[in-house]
Amino acid sequence: MPDIEKNIDSLREQIRRHDYLYYVLSQPKISDKEYDDLMRKLKGLEDKYPQYKSDDSPTQRVSGGILQGFKTARHRQKMLSLDNTYSFEELYDWDKRVAKGLGKNKKIEFVAELKIDGVSVNLTYMNGRLVSGVTRGDGETGEDVTRNIKTIRAIPLLLRGSNVPELIEIRGEIYMDRVEFAKLNKERETEGEAIFANPRNAASGSLKLLDSSLMSERRLNFFAHSLGEYAGPALKTHWEFFSRLKEWGVRANMYSELCKNLAGAIAYCNKWEKKREGLTYDIDGIVIKVNAISQQKELGFTLKSPRGQVAYKFPAHQATTEVLDIVPQVGRTGIITPVARLKPVVCAGVTIKHATLHNFDEINRLKIRIGDRVLIERAGEVIPKVVKVSEHKGKKEFSVPKNCPVCSGKVVKEKEEDVAYRCINPSCPAQLERELLHFASRAALDIEGMGKAVVEQLVRLKLVRDFADIYKLKSDDLKRLELFKEKKINNLLLGIENSKHRTLSRLIYALGIRHVGEKAAFVLAREFKTLDNLLAAKQDGLDRIYEVGSVMAESITEYFNQGSTRKIIARLKAAGLNFEEDLTPGKATSLAGKRIVFTGELKSLSRLEAERLARSLGANTVSAVSRNTDFVVSGENPGAKHKKAAQLGVEIIDEKTFKEMIK
Repeated sequence: MPDIEKNIDSLREQIRRHDYLYYVLSQPKISDKEYDDLMRKLKGLEDKYPQYKSDDSPTQRVSGGILQGFKTARHRQKMLSLDNTYSFEELYDWDKRVAKGLGKNKKIEFVAELKIDGVSVNLTYMNGRLVSGVTRGDGETGEDVTRNIKTIRAIPLLLRGSNVPELIEIRGEIYMDRVEFAKLNKERETEGEAIFANPRNAASGSLKLLDSSLMSERRLNFFAHSLGEYAGPALKTHWEFFSRLKEWGVRANMYSELCKNLAGAIAYCNKWEKKREGLTYDIDGIVIKVNAISQQKELGFTLKSPRGQVAYKFPAHQATTEVLDIVPQVGRTGIITPVARLKPVVCAGVTIKHATLHNFDEINRLKIRIGDRVLIERAGEVIPKVVKVSEHKGKKEFSVPKNCPVCSGKVVKEKEEDVAYRCINPSCPAQLERELLHFASRAALDIEGMGKAVVEQLVRLKLVRDFADIYKLKSDDLKRLELFKEKKINNLLLGIENSKHRTLSRLIYALGIRHVGEKAAFVLAREFKTLDNLLAAKQDGLDRIYEVGSVMAESITEYFNQGSTRKIIARLKAAGLNFEEDLTPGKATSLAGKRIVFTGELKSLSRLEAERLARSLGANTVSAVSRNTDFVVSGENPGAKHKKAAQLGVEIIDEKTFKEMIK
């Protein structure tokens, strides 16, 4: 069937072309819907005619399933690290060494590039086809993460053009945009997971996920920056290599510059040190390379670094101070996080009193003791972190607590591969307070009047020991709370009564099951219809739901298999909470199946209410704008999402139009 094969090849080429226009040229020519239509058409033909399927087809990027760990792979050519410089004087010294190494009177040009703060990878293409993606590792061998690499749309599976080399290793950085990083951490915090320290850690952790379908949701990106092993048409300069990358459809950073001398490169460093906060991704310096490839080879390399390349590191916002104490804090799901209490110090115009240590492995890595002097760093709006110990003055070592600092319950590391330690006492007051606040929050059961001060008193006075106790509260109980008079008591009791009638999806979310966010709760309510059905669900049945996956399925079954959980749920049912999803068939709406992003301030309803309403009408609400977005609902004072939608050609509607659509 030559016509079918020809049609499939044509569709693949169209999709690759649009990927090239979007990722390499930043000039999309079609809407998200048109792109999705092409992809659906191609997938339909490949499913119908499997004999024409191909590993490099755009449809093969996202494949589910759990990998059994990562194998190691050897780089054909070493991935060397760069020597760092921290001042322009050091750059001038490097320039003198380069000139001395090349001999007198040789013209030396440089290429200056932004130093992306990401994860280094080596992509190998043979005859234009991506055959492997390997992390830097120790420079000689790294982890083979090819399957995860293929989910990143900025990385072509097949090189374009006529000058495709027989073999090429393309080195580059996989990174996460700041917006995606903030979104990911917000989701993890909501679901009771430990947050990532910075976008680089998030990219690294994502790249090593064993479930490639989860990896594909992280929306990582890629910039190529260096050449490894190469067998193809001659390349004379690094700048020419960048031009070839564009021809091949590989994404390189658009801000790189060809500099006639080191003075030009230093001017570039000065410019981007001032402008770096305006980027959508993190950079920690500038890489300067000798442009001529022949000169790079002539200069050679030391044991670990090429002599023809150097990194200029931006001065960090740093300060030195003393660790007064290390305090373990207990989160809503029992995760214990160590926090350094510091002698107050000013850093980047802000007085710093605390710095996160992220986990207990980090304490061991840094060998921090109470009383040590430490170097802390603050970059942008990122939480201050401890970089290193500058002076070991302390004698008191800190060890992982065997018992919870709040309830004295047992602390365990549930799985050997986990970095997190957790208090497993379900009645832990620290967890209980956070669980109750989550249960009563606006996104959950929205119990008006049950804020932090009220919850703290309810727990301290032992009026509430679990969710179900909320519904036993009487007027006399509330009189024991500070500043609670008749009006305040009646308002809280009314808020508790109203919460019984929230939707099932909001109740599922309110329970605070690990990994189950608001959207997942909506999917579960829609799928199982009643909480009793969800209670009876088996892990393999949950795993088969596309939006759930194996990690969430395991968490859900573990939660509902606990005897204490089932007792609380039985009491919630007896208290009269709604356990069923509204099964009234809704009218077909123009929102069904649409991907919608909300931005700005809406006048007639909150953002949360708007998103819930859209989901109830069959829409899929997402937090980030992409070319897969159907439209953006923009209110007053919209942010970067509005701008990005305009750049991508995504339809933007106002609140009035949205309300007309949902009538």
